[in-house]
Amino acid sequence: ELHPELAEKLWLMVFGSGVSKAVLAQWSNQGIRFSSDPETAMGLVQHEGGPCGVLATVQAYVLKYLLFFSDNLGNPEVSDPSFALGQRRFYQSSFAARDDFSSLTEDGKTRALVHAMVEILFLCGTGKRAVVAFIGGVIREKVDAALEGISVESAIDFQKVLRIITFTSRKDAFNMLLANIPLFRSRLGAMLFLISSLLSRGLDCIQADRDDPSQPLVTAPFGHASQEIVNLLLCGEAVPNVFDGKMDLGGGMSLKGIPSDVEVGFLTLLESLNLCKVGQYLKCPKWPIWVVGSESHYTVLFALNPNVQEENELEERESKIRRAFDAQDQSGGGGFIAVEGFQQVLRDTDITFPSDKLDDLCNAGVIVWSEFWQALLQLDKRAGGMKDPTGLMGKKQFTIYHFNGIAKSVLNGSGNTGGSTPIQRPRICKLNVSVPPRWTQDEYLADVVSSSASGSKNDSVLSLAPPVQTACQHAPLVDCIRTRWPRAACSWSGDVPSIV
Repeated sequence: ELHPELAEKLWLMVFGSGVSKAVLAQWSNQGIRFSSDPETAMGLVQHEGGPCGVLATVQAYVLKYLLFFSDNLGNPEVSDPSFALGQRRFYQSSFAARDDFSSLTEDGKTRALVHAMVEILFLCGTGKRAVVAFIGGVIREKVDAALEGISVESAIDFQKVLRIITFTSRKDAFNMLLANIPLFRSRLGAMLFLISSLLSRGLDCIQADRDDPSQPLVTAPFGHASQEIVNLLLCGEAVPNVFDGKMDLGGGMSLKGIPSDVEVGFLTLLESLNLCKVGQYLKCPKWPIWVVGSESHYTVLFALNPNVQEENELEERESKIRRAFDAQDQSGGGGFIAVEGFQQVLRDTDITFPSDKLDDLCNAGVIVWSEFWQALLQLDKRAGGMKDPTGLMGKKQFTIYHFNGIAKSVLNGSGNTGGSTPIQRPRICKLNVSVPPRWTQDEYLADVVSSSASGSKNDSVLSLAPPVQTACQHAPLVDCIRTRWPRAACSWSGDVPSIV
């Protein structure tokens, strides 16, 4: 049983003291269950607005197992990091190669979900433990009936009905969750998994992770999962920011970001609006799967083949330089660093500027990324720059999928008036992505001029993109994709992919 003080602390941490009945209803009526629609059979359905941060992140891990470990779903310890080491490069399951979501079995999907839950809980427990929260006295064959009289509207309700069990063995945790998966499919499933994640991390550790622990994790007034919840499930720590590492503010104060590499990543529309900066850890996860954030919703972007993340020599070089620059950027993602930090970047990346160019860059006392990048484009790659005398900078083309778990009414049937009935189903969109070759120095200078003249970042980006074979389409999702693949051109068939 939960100790009354722990139940009270947990309740206030999640919901605060003034949570509305509408928000509680959202979190008390959202199970973790798959779509019954064949086209979106790999997806978790969302009916309520608040818990999307939990569902989308769990969805991302589920896809990891369905796409890249579906031939190993019978192994209860497949979520152990040591198991995955040998399969990280170029591994594709037979399912992913076929591109057929309707071929998934119910048993395979359930096992992928349980593996995802085990991995997240042990990640929150630093690899040592997983705490599973469940409802006491509920028989798994009669879950829905048993929950009819249960309401969760206060810390006292928490304490009355919640029970917890702690595992140090992934195999034991897997078997327990697999046996009790009907409870997590039930209307309390999303809330129970969030509580399990928080308790696996430990409430004191959760509060220490946060920049402002006085605010509830479920945000008012709409009941959305905070970025801290999403980050907890992605990296095991409830940090509030999406940049890499810590940002030192001086005076012993710092802001906490993502501490290390992650299995599945994160992109956000807010970065395209210059409201935040997503670091390389989240942009370049170990698997090609990303939770996508908008102002009010979380969805999932994924590829069937890991090679969409492979970089050529110059792309690797740029990533290394950008990472070194960001490590010295104490402006909160503003894109400028002090001269001392700049000297460290040059040492870390083996860049050698002519003395006159170095003086020009350092003259103002701060170095802006755009000016630094422009100078790199003019510096031969033999001196550590980005100027490529061979011109061998190729174009990328690949396919990527976007999944939005929010159920939407569509017609089901033959299309005849008498035979069609509306059903609720999530949405999936297949996008063709074309990333043009790296821009040249002349193109970069043209971009600077175009950006200054038009005042529109998107216009300048699109004006520089070379013609592509397919018509370029636009949606807010494309802006998110361009934070990962700059200047990407996207096209799709059917409805516009929605991130809300």
